[in-house]
Amino acid sequence: MQTVCSSSEYGGCSDHQIFDTKNVAVEENVTLNCIRDRLWHSTNLFWIRLVSQSFPEIVGSTMSYDSPIIENIHHITTKQEPGTFVLHINGAQLSDTAVYYCIKVRQRKMTFLKGTFLQVKGPDPGITGVTQDSLSNPVHPGDPVTLQCSVVSNSENRTCTEDHSVYWYRAKPEESHPSLIYSHGNNGNYCERSPEAASQQKCVYSFSRNVSSSDTGTYYCAVATCGEILFGNGTKLDIEETRGLTDLCCANLYQEKHSQSREKEHESNRDNVSSNEMEYKAVKYGLRKAITAAKRQYRGKLVGFYSSADPRRMWQGMQHIT
Repeated sequence: MQTVCSSSEYGGCSDHQIFDTKNVAVEENVTLNCIRDRLWHSTNLFWIRLVSQSFPEIVGSTMSYDSPIIENIHHITTKQEPGTFVLHINGAQLSDTAVYYCIKVRQRKMTFLKGTFLQVKGPDPGITGVTQDSLSNPVHPGDPVTLQCSVVSNSENRTCTEDHSVYWYRAKPEESHPSLIYSHGNNGNYCERSPEAASQQKCVYSFSRNVSSSDTGTYYCAVATCGEILFGNGTKLDIEETRGLTDLCCANLYQEKHSQSREKEHESNRDNVSSNEMEYKAVKYGLRKAITAAKRQYRGKLVGFYSSADPRRMWQGMQHIT
């Protein structure tokens, strides 16, 4: 408790709480009071609201002397009452959470008379955690898969009586928005209370299906209650293609293609050999024919040359070209 002295012409000093904290629920009415002395001459009073990351906002003002003027800004009303300057919030909203200051301004002097941190809380479902289990074993097309989501709640903190519903969403990289794939309604598959604290309860929600290759993605459970949506940490589902049959088919196909390729290569080589042999035989036959003709022509010349010579020398010459 802190005190502040408000000086007046009569030198009085009043005790009051300069700063306090007030917690209220949504739609609850709130009243904040600030001291006002009608003997403060040439003095203005202001209620200022300060919201995080925003400039201060004046939500009401008045003079120190009595005035019947009432100011309204949205659902906030400020007015004078005997000895006080009152701020009233009709049906507080979450956006009304802020620090409210009552300020006295006289000439160039500003004095903070009252400060209140107002925290507006929505309905509390009492849920303290939403967790999901990861998958440890590889998953193949056709395998049964069970995803689990655990919702832990505490009834002591619960201010909302609305039951919660659980939904399953799937997120895929190629999709811009998650897809809703299953809803549990408001019934858990299995619920148990903690042996350490009777107010704590854990409900487990399960979702099962036989998966295909198109079911790959990250699955999130979402708990909707009391105007809020709480998401789990997600379970990633990677589906591995069955490799046994695929590898066998690929191996057979490769072997068949390889055999066909080798057979075509062998036939091509055989055709090339046959073609080369025929070409070689043709060239060889032509050479033999040309050589035979050349020998005959050369023999004729030798016979003419040696016709007048010694018959033995002619025979020896013929021996050299046979």
